[in-house]
Parts: sequence; C-alpha cells; structure tokens
Amino acid sequence: MPEVETIRLGLQRYIVGKTIEDVEVRLHKMLTGNPKDIIGAKVIDVRRFGKGLVIDLNNGYSIAAHIKLTGQFTYRDSLTSNIKLSPKVGLVLPNKFTHVIFKLKSQISNLKSTSQISKLYYNDLRQFGWIKIVKTDEIQKLPFFKELGPEPPVLDYSSSDRVRRGSREVSSRQARTILTLELFKQILSRSNLAIKVLIMDQKKMSGVGNIYANDALFEARIDPRRSAKQITPEETKKLFNSILKVLKKGLENGGASELSYVNVLGQEGGYQKHFLVYGREKESCKVCKTPIKKIKLGGRGTYFCPECQK
Repeated sequence: MPEVETIRLGLQRYIVGKTIEDVEVRLHKMLTGNPKDIIGAKVIDVRRFGKGLVIDLNNGYSIAAHIKLTGQFTYRDSLTSNIKLSPKVGLVLPNKFTHVIFKLKSQISNLKSTSQISKLYYNDLRQFGWIKIVKTDEIQKLPFFKELGPEPPVLDYSSSDRVRRGSREVSSRQARTILTLELFKQILSRSNLAIKVLIMDQKKMSGVGNIYANDALFEARIDPRRSAKQITPEETKKLFNSILKVLKKGLENGGASELSYVNVLGQEGGYQKHFLVYGREKESCKVCKTPIKKIKLGGRGTYFCPECQK
C-alpha cells in the first residue's frame, strides 16, 4: 500500500486536469476495454483501494489498474524529462518493457492553440499487472475491488470518499471499509491460517504486502507461522499497531524499491533502508543478534528472528 499510495499522490499531482489525447497499446493483453472510450476525456481524480488504482475521468469512465510485482507508471513532460530515471525503469522511455502509453494534453494559457503534451508510460517487466477501461459506476463490480477487505487506517481519508473511521459509509462512488482493532480481532479469531498468510490476504484486509507483513510481525514479536486463532488479545493489539507503524514508515519513505517499484517520476523509494527483517536472511537480528531465518509461507519468502518472535 505505501508504494501504491505514493504512486497515487504522484498521479494526482501530475495528471489531474489533463486530457487524454491518445492511447498507444503496445501489448494488448495488458489493457482491456476500448481506448476510444477515454480519448478526449479529462482526468478529474486518482483514487486508491488497497493496492489498486482508479483514474477517474469527466466522461463517466475510469482507468482501473493493478501494478502487481513489477508494474510502473512513469510520467514525463518538458519539466520532468531531465529527471534521471532509476535503472529499474531503464535508460529511456519508451523501452521494451513499455506496454501502454497515455498521451496527455493540458492547456497552459487561455489560447486553445497553446498546450503542453506529456506522457504517462506503463512498464511491466513480468507482465503480471493489468489496466482496465470501465465505466466509473462499475468499478465496484470488478472482482478485485469488490472483494477487497478493510484497509488499515494509516491515512487521513478525504471527505470525498465519505469515510468515517471504524464504520462503512457508501459514497456516490464506492464504499470503503476501515480496519478497526475490533474488526481485526474478529478476522483473526475466525481463521486457522498462519498469521502472516492471513494479514496478506487482500480479501481479509487490504494493503498489507509481503515486506510490511514481515516487518510488522517482527515489530510485534510474533512468529509468522502461528495460527491466527492462537494470537492472544494482547498480541492482537500489538500486531494491529505494528501494522500501522510499518505502513506509516513505508509511506514516509516513499515506499520500498526492493523489486521494480519506482514513483511516477521514475525514482526509487527509501523504505528498503529500514527493513527490520525482510530481505535480511542470515543477517543479525537488530535486537538479539540471532541470524534472521527465511522460510516459505503461502508461497512467499518469509523472514523472522527465531529468538525474538514466538
């Protein structure tokens, strides 16, 4: 979630108010829907739900996207073209990993003839991500958005979403459920899954990825292999607060560029400099100096301290 929220903030800053002049689809499996439905439409908002992005347009359509493991949205115009791209993006744009290009136009004066052209590139090394063009009022019908679990309250959610912490309120766009401590307790008490697998299940709770699940469990001193039902009330509260803590730390550092992640200017985040256990196999625990252990849980690399986490 910290990575996708950082991307959302960048898109909010750079593309809202601009008109989509053209869409170049280089790899057709990456985009579903008709690009003609959005050509000529103006971007009016960028929203995030869990790890999903929604770019709303003024003609009743939206662009929904999920970047998965290696997707990248990178914005370039005359003012940002000299900003050095991370090697994770490539030396130039477009390149062989660029699959969709949105050509944008903005008026820079009252004269219709005076406009600025910019581009939003979608790169995806492993091609796991997706982009869909759908009607805005049908976003919630997409399986990914429809099935999302409640989201940890690490942000000040905008009034436009009509969200109150700890409750669900339906807006004119989409309902959002905020994860409270009580709701978190209920989710854990109903599951025999390993606790790490459970908190990464986007249908149970949204926004917690592998990096932050590992670090939150270390922060709470809980073994990732334990059954969720076995977590005590005291541990549950501690884990809830630990999840919020590491997500906020991730946001403060602009996300983690451990794989292909970059922000919309093609720059890397900094949370990887603050990993507690993630990616630190055989390195010394920051608390007890015991070597960090790595195992597989739910098909994902799982890092923990066998001494500190019980």
